[in-house]
Amino acid sequence: MRIGLMVEGQHGLTWEKWIHILKTAERLNFPSLFRSDHYYIFRRQQESLDAFLSFAIAARETESIRFGPLVSPVTFRSPADIGRMSAQIDLLSHGRFVLGLGAGWYKAEHDSYGIPFPPVRERFDRLDEAIEVIKTLWGQGPASYEGQYYSLKEADCLPKPSNGTETPLLIGGTGEKRSIPMAAKYADEWNCVNLPLKVFAKKSKVLDKACEVIGRDPETISRSMMSMGLVASNLRSLDRLTKFQMGLNGLTGDPVAYRNEMSEKHGFMVGLTTEIADKLGEFSDLGLDEIQFQWFNYASDEVPEYLASDLRPQVT
Repeated sequence: MRIGLMVEGQHGLTWEKWIHILKTAERLNFPSLFRSDHYYIFRRQQESLDAFLSFAIAARETESIRFGPLVSPVTFRSPADIGRMSAQIDLLSHGRFVLGLGAGWYKAEHDSYGIPFPPVRERFDRLDEAIEVIKTLWGQGPASYEGQYYSLKEADCLPKPSNGTETPLLIGGTGEKRSIPMAAKYADEWNCVNLPLKVFAKKSKVLDKACEVIGRDPETISRSMMSMGLVASNLRSLDRLTKFQMGLNGLTGDPVAYRNEMSEKHGFMVGLTTEIADKLGEFSDLGLDEIQFQWFNYASDEVPEYLASDLRPQVT
């Protein structure tokens, strides 16, 4: 089981903080560092960095970690732009960039920035078509494509990514009608968020079945999960981290009650080292390859330090 990191890029992320996060992830030998691609969600609008600009910095500031968006909504950018930028970041990072894509879900940020937000069926249709456009651009050119929403005419995406059409693609989502079948069709990695063990087992079996339908070996798709986990080595640290996360959401009260609610209702992974290691072992037995714990407090290295020194030796 690999343990990676994830940060929310829209929650006050600055260049100084991002570079520190990158260097810390590299120093502590994390295999991956992913970030969200949002302008804002839920809370007040704060400093945020454009995801793809931040990935160019990641390519130069690190040497070993995988990185990319978890995930980038197809509504934000044209697939031609995504394909070109991804190819160039891939080369800049010597093949460490992972393009994570999704259909988009948060209408409010689209409305704020004047970005069209089509109905859910159209968003998934656009995502399917956008992936085909991107892979067409990554292949031998000049390339043409004519779809319902996107088209190419003798476009030669230069430079090409290092692995051409085999450049890693991650699909996020747990919808059994569109997201999971799309992952079976296109993805090198399928990502989910905060799933309880039984739900992960069910969704993973749905992915297996979707692969079988199209004649793909399910073992060729890596499985990862982002967790808004509250994990620590002792109760004092766990309460402090819990209160910090509660504060981000404008909440006060009993940290134990909050953890119980987040665990039971929202699938948060919560607990101390031995308990979490046991849970991760169960997930590993069901095929989970990597968990990306969210780093909430950019001003403190406590969580990544704990994950690297205490939890990782228990699960690897």
